Amino acid sequence: MDDDKPMMEQLTDAVSAAATATAEAATTAVKKVRKAAKKVAKKVAPAKKKKATKTKAAKKATKKSAKKAKKAPKKTSKKTSKKKKAKKAKR
Repeated sequence: MDDDKPMMEQLTDAVSAAATATAEAATTAVKKVRKAAKKVAKKVAPAKKKKATKTKAAKKATKKSAKKAKKAPKKTSKKTSKKKKAKKAKR
């Protein structure tokens, strides 16, 4: 400890040094995690591309089924909302 500096100044210097050290450690850790995630993504991505090959008929069928699936929840959500409104009105 320095006798020339006041105690509070020494304390704030120590705390700020510790804060900067932890911030630097955190940023380096984040950078390492991002690099690792990119490597994993590169390894996984080609496997998905090979499986994704579909014929035109299969693509059309999936689009039609997706449209039907989108329509059905809308009808049920309207019914449930009406029931909720009726319950609120009874109260």
